[in-house]
Amino acid sequence: MPAITADTLTLPRITPMSEDTGRAVESVTTAPLGFEGEGFPVHRAFAGVPLEVLDPFIHMDQMGEVEYAAGEPKGTPWHPHRGFETFTYLIDGEFIHQDSNGGGGTIGGGGSQYMTAGDGILHIETPPAALVESGGLFHGLQLWINLPRAKKRIAPQYQDLQGHDLRLLTSTDGGALVRVLAGSIDGHAGPGISHTPLAITHITLAPGAQLVLPWPAEFNALAYALSGSGTVGAERRPFAGGQLAVLGAGESIVLQANDQQETRSPNLEVFLIGGVPLREPVMAYGPFVMCSKAELVEAYEDYQAGRLGTIPADAIQPHRI
Repeated sequence: MPAITADTLTLPRITPMSEDTGRAVESVTTAPLGFEGEGFPVHRAFAGVPLEVLDPFIHMDQMGEVEYAAGEPKGTPWHPHRGFETFTYLIDGEFIHQDSNGGGGTIGGGGSQYMTAGDGILHIETPPAALVESGGLFHGLQLWINLPRAKKRIAPQYQDLQGHDLRLLTSTDGGALVRVLAGSIDGHAGPGISHTPLAITHITLAPGAQLVLPWPAEFNALAYALSGSGTVGAERRPFAGGQLAVLGAGESIVLQANDQQETRSPNLEVFLIGGVPLREPVMAYGPFVMCSKAELVEAYEDYQAGRLGTIPADAIQPHRI
C-alpha cells in the first residue's frame, strides 16, 4: 500500500491553514471484523456509529488487507441495489464489475468504480480468473452513499475511474500525499461525480508528517485509518489502523503521523470522507436504501418481478478452481 503514489515535490501544494481552524474529535470507534459476499473478510468501519452522524453515508467496509492463497480470492455474486450509490476503491488487487445497465470493467490498484444504483440495478463484483488461480494481495474499500429522496429513482449510472485519473496534491512540506477520488479539495476536483456534494480522499502521511487540510464547513468529516498510527483532530487524538474518527465543526482536518511506524505499515494511511447531510428518513433492508418501509417493500417486490434489470446473456460469474 498504496498502489498510486507520486513524487510530492512536483505536486500542487494545499493552501496552508492554521491548526486553530481544526475540527475536534467527537468519537473514535474500532471496526469489528465481518465477512461479505462469498466470504471475503471485511472491517465494518461504521459499526456502532449513529446514521445521523454518518449522513450522507450509510455503510463502509475495508476489504482485507489479506494475502490470498491460490483459489481463495472471493467476491460477490449477482445482487440488486436501489436508492443509493456505491463507491468501490481498490488499493491492491483487482475486481471485475458487470451490471444490468451495461456498465463494466476492471478495477485495478488505485482505481475505483462509482455506481449509481438509482431506480434499480443488478451487478457483480468478483476477482478475475487469473487472480483466483494465483492468489495474491487484496485490499480496498466499499462506501455506500445515500441519494436524496428526489433522486432515489433516477436512471442507473456507472463511472469507471482508473488510478491515473486521480487528482494528487501534497502538503506545504511535501510530507503528505492527498489523493482526491471524488468531489474536490481546496479547489482541486477529483474524477468521481456524485449526486450529492461530498469529498472522498485517501491520504498518506510519512512518519512525523502533519497535514492541516481545508474542509468545507457544511460537510461532516469521517477519518478512517487504513493502517499506521498517528493523531487526528485539533486536540491530537491518537488513532490507528482499523479506527474511525468522527470530527465536529470547523474549517480544516488536522492529521499527524507518529514518528515511529511499524515495519508492515511504514506510513499513516487515512481514508477521509465528508459531505452535506441529507437529513431525510433512512430505511435500509439488505441491498435497498429508501425513505420508508413502503418503499422498501416496493423495491423488494420490483426485484422479485424482474423490474430492477436482468442479468446479461454474457454475464460473468465467480471463477472457481
